[in-house]
Amino acid sequence: MRMAELAGKEIINICNGARLGVVGESDLAIDEDSGQVRSIIIPRRGNLISFWAEKQNMIIPWDSVKKIGHEVIIVDLDQTNLNFHRYSL
Repeated sequence: MRMAELAGKEIINICNGARLGVVGESDLAIDEDSGQVRSIIIPRRGNLISFWAEKQNMIIPWDSVKKIGHEVIIVDLDQTNLNFHRYSL
């Protein structure tokens, strides 16, 4: 599958049906040696108050991806243990 084929797909968590984001508004972490996708990096949705605060990304390991369909990517994530990383603009 090509990266262009992933663009525009909604990412859905099978555990609770939550819409996590869209590929295209997110980044992919690629292993430089093998060229394989390691994870999907989704910007955490914020509100007006957090506009000036430090931004966070949700990291979805590629092994959490369970199915890639025509319109969605189904992931299996326990949202009590999500992996967030901070970054500054």
